[in-house]
Amino acid sequence: MKIVFLFLFALLPLELFAYKIDSIEYVGLVHISKGVALRMLPFEKGDDVSDEVIDKALKKYYGQGYFNDIWVDYDNGKLTFHFKEKPIIAKVELQGWKENDDDVLKNVVQIKKGELFDMTKLEAAKKRIIEAISQEGKIDSVVEIKTKKLESGGIKVTFVVNEGEEIIIDKLRYSGVKKLDSEDFDEVIANKEHEFMGWFWGRNDGKMHLQDLQYDPLRIRDFYMQHGFLDAKVDEPFVRVNFDSYLAQMSYQISEGEPYTIEKITIEETKEVIDPKELQKDLKLKKGDIFNIKYFRKDMERIKTKVADLSYAYVQVIPDMKKNKEKHTVEILFRVIPGNRVRIHDVIISGNTRTLDRVIRRELYLGPGDMYSLTDLKDSRNALGRLGYFDGTTIEEKRVDDKSMDLIVKVKEAPTGNIQIGGGYGSYGGLLLSVAVNDRNVWGSGINVGIKAEKSQTTKNASFSISNPRLNDSDFSGNFSIYSSKYDYNDYAVKSDGATIGTGHRFSRFISGYLSYTYSANKYDIFNPENLSTYYTTFFESYSKSSITTTVSFDNTDDYYLPRSGFLLSQSFEKSGLGADADFFKSRTRFSAYKGLEDYVGFDAIFRYKARFYFAEDTGYLPIAERFYMGGIGSVRGYESYSLSPAVKETDANGYVTFRRVGGRQTFSNSAEISFPLVPKAKMRLVTYLDWGFIGQDKLNEISRGGYGAGVEWFSPVGPIQLMFSRAINPQTENSDTLPADRTAVFEFTMGQRF
Repeated sequence: MKIVFLFLFALLPLELFAYKIDSIEYVGLVHISKGVALRMLPFEKGDDVSDEVIDKALKKYYGQGYFNDIWVDYDNGKLTFHFKEKPIIAKVELQGWKENDDDVLKNVVQIKKGELFDMTKLEAAKKRIIEAISQEGKIDSVVEIKTKKLESGGIKVTFVVNEGEEIIIDKLRYSGVKKLDSEDFDEVIANKEHEFMGWFWGRNDGKMHLQDLQYDPLRIRDFYMQHGFLDAKVDEPFVRVNFDSYLAQMSYQISEGEPYTIEKITIEETKEVIDPKELQKDLKLKKGDIFNIKYFRKDMERIKTKVADLSYAYVQVIPDMKKNKEKHTVEILFRVIPGNRVRIHDVIISGNTRTLDRVIRRELYLGPGDMYSLTDLKDSRNALGRLGYFDGTTIEEKRVDDKSMDLIVKVKEAPTGNIQIGGGYGSYGGLLLSVAVNDRNVWGSGINVGIKAEKSQTTKNASFSISNPRLNDSDFSGNFSIYSSKYDYNDYAVKSDGATIGTGHRFSRFISGYLSYTYSANKYDIFNPENLSTYYTTFFESYSKSSITTTVSFDNTDDYYLPRSGFLLSQSFEKSGLGADADFFKSRTRFSAYKGLEDYVGFDAIFRYKARFYFAEDTGYLPIAERFYMGGIGSVRGYESYSLSPAVKETDANGYVTFRRVGGRQTFSNSAEISFPLVPKAKMRLVTYLDWGFIGQDKLNEISRGGYGAGVEWFSPVGPIQLMFSRAINPQTENSDTLPADRTAVFEFTMGQRF
């Protein structure tokens, strides 16, 4: 009996502090629904619960992170939970640093509108901001967090940033450098010594980049290894900063060693899938050469590509080097592990909200059931880029098993329909404007439809065109256009009405052929006809043209509007005289080369070289309007369009001398351009250029002119736009015995053209 009494006495406190729960209510709960809140409780209606159990429930709710305070009250079986929720962040701002940069808000601040106000997260954001500023080479930065309660109940959070001072590298020394020139290290390192006029383009400003300090020694060592110094050692830089002037002195301790010569190159395969001699042929490194780590890496990639093109998608190339430190020679071994041959299981298209699947699939060189090829994969990615339909394309490889994979093609649609605006401002012609509307991918079908209605001081044009680059998804193309136009060639205008019909065929991935027929009726409008001598009247007789044009082109560029690699070469021949007045032969040759420079300069710069050579032969009658003219975008910028041309000298009855441009029979122009990222987020780039061209009647160099300048390339929401500011090089300012004064242009712009 005593034992039973003691047990009941022990249970008495629990019973005294237990609560009978008849109902459960919630007050102030927003972020969690009542149903979810009830499921989180360790008890339910009808249970008897203790203070300890209720306390655990409170802690569980508080752990969700939504609340500043939670409390309960109990009244006659009714248990009520009261919540004081954290306020919502309604606005986030940066003040004093990167104020309008959404990328910084997203990636650095990481506090979004609509999140709960949490001071711990704000302090973490503050630290990230200071760290980001320090990576820009600035120290002693201060960030203050200001909060303001809005009328809506939300909180406005402002990070007030006071940027610190930039560290400038005043002195940079290298110890131990004997066999290489330390000035060449500037090509690869990020932290460089300040140079006089460092603010000028091409000079070193000396700003310290803290995030690159750990990588610069590796870059210097890699530079040594490009010259065969396999034993080179580069210590971490010693940095001393004067915090009064914020000037820094840096020094590197370098042990060079000796350059190594390649004694032997061996390729071993765990299973032979290709003759090693075939792989050896493609290698850049050869026996007897000074070792170069850059070529070494590229040779690894060449071997991998060669084997992967045989369907060994998971091939591994493991390199090894055996150094002879006494002779300073090295034996290179490439160990190839092919794995299994891989077949494409499926090709999945995603992201094409407009373009039809079949339009994308017909550009792919790999499909379900095909054997894998790395070259086919790269060529497929470039082919999609050349369409000009997408802002970006990626092809991901998703492993299914050791012998199969899926290809995930991800595209981001770009605007293909646009209003094209073109024009410029010249010292002679004034403001020039033109407007056109077209869509290169109407309804996502890949068909190009254009309707133009242009008018300017020099142009009147109305036309309709339609072309299909892949008739019925085949390798054949077709086009048709009809037009009525009037072009002003400075001394005369030509009104033309005509039509063109053509067809083409794609012979290989990069080579296409084209054949077209054109008929047009052409009539001249002569400016100042009273000054035209009788001899030259024949130049301006109305004529008809019936011609056939054949074109062959090669294009392996990786993008339509902004290529970063590849070449574009086209050759066309036109023969007229098929039952019409004009009788001539024309040859047109165009060449463009593109090279991305990011691997060399560390940012997305692009080098371009463009050239064109046109030649015309009079085989019966070559009208002036069919001859060539130079000047403007596409030939030599800095001069008005069509203003550079051979001319004839005319003298009226009063002895007044005038010149009339009559066009040339041959012309060559070329340009070198470098395009830099200006505002990457806005898809805006800066381009600098140098143009030079020649044009003549009997000799190519009768007229030689050049121009240079800078411009803006912008992928605007309505299409690509080019704004060019040009300056002519040594233009002719006065009439000579044979040529009139040049007509220069300081500004030109176009829209819808390929960069």
